[in-house]
Amino acid sequence: MRKRMIIMLGAIGVFIAAIGAIKFFQIKAAIAQGASYQPPPEAVTTVVAGEGRWAATRSGIGTVAAVQGVTLSADLPGVVVGIDFDSGRRVGKGDVLVRLDTSQERAQLAAAEAQRELAKLNLERMQQLLEKKVVSQAEFDRTVAEDKQAEAGVGAIKATIERKTIRAPFDGVLGIRLVNLGQYLNAGDPIVPLQSMNPVHVNFALPQQDVAGLRVGAQVRVTADSIALGNAVGRITAINSVIDEATRNVEVQATLDNPHGRLRPGMFVDVEVLLGTSQQVVALPASAINYAPYGNSVFIVGEMDGPKGVKYRGVRQQFVKLGEGRGDQVAVVSGLKPGDEVVTSGVFKLRNGAAIVVDNKIKPANNPAAKPEDS
Repeated sequence: MRKRMIIMLGAIGVFIAAIGAIKFFQIKAAIAQGASYQPPPEAVTTVVAGEGRWAATRSGIGTVAAVQGVTLSADLPGVVVGIDFDSGRRVGKGDVLVRLDTSQERAQLAAAEAQRELAKLNLERMQQLLEKKVVSQAEFDRTVAEDKQAEAGVGAIKATIERKTIRAPFDGVLGIRLVNLGQYLNAGDPIVPLQSMNPVHVNFALPQQDVAGLRVGAQVRVTADSIALGNAVGRITAINSVIDEATRNVEVQATLDNPHGRLRPGMFVDVEVLLGTSQQVVALPASAINYAPYGNSVFIVGEMDGPKGVKYRGVRQQFVKLGEGRGDQVAVVSGLKPGDEVVTSGVFKLRNGAAIVVDNKIKPANNPAAKPEDS
């Protein structure tokens, strides 16, 4: 019985050892297979980096302002008896816009004119009497003063009547009227906005480090979202002499023609200042950049050494320093040289040394002057 137990235990031990040996060799083979495994190549698009010169520019956000713009108001109090304009209409300098009631002033004018006529007659009589030496020179001088005073009184009343007729001070476009017939206006009450629409100012700010490159007369280009401005080009006409202490920006003012009135005061626009110089850059599609908090990078295509010494086409990650962007492109200032083949799509799924296959049938946009479809 004992002998049978020993034989059984020996057989079980041999069986367990055989199973352990089989599993050992299976795991060893799996480890070896995993070590030599190469994932399938990723499909990407590429572009060969080329060198070019970009004109030096500075960009900012500007606000359109009228060269001349006011909100017309009543100079003197009175009741509105006439409105001679329509909201939004273009008017010329001197056009009558609003008339206030002047019935009281006209009655005063009639009395003042009668007083002036009497003073003139008195002056003529005194002149004759002075020649005959009937009156003294002092009496004559007093009559002359009364005549001038009567003339001045007529002029003052006429000026008051004229001030109650509100006219356009310059050519421009009216806004929405703020008064109605029969309304009583106090001095200073608003009547209607008036803006001169051609030309217009564009006010914008640039960082203080750009001040050295700015000059009066430099060309600026203006664009606005969802508005076709055409070739909206102007010139810098003023640079503020003071830097804003809060933002460290300098205020700049440009002037440009606005013949069709598409730019309106208060509108936000994009401003690009041409500094007149250029710089050498390597331009890539923006989709080629792998943006990351620790640094921006691109993937450069090249020949790689495989695990078994077999070469394959793969990528290496290269950190780069970026400049400004234009349209679909971004300028690479350093870290890349002309002639490098760079991955332009699919960068999010790549890692250093990854195998790739290039398929350039459909490439990402690469236009420095891109125009979005909804612009």
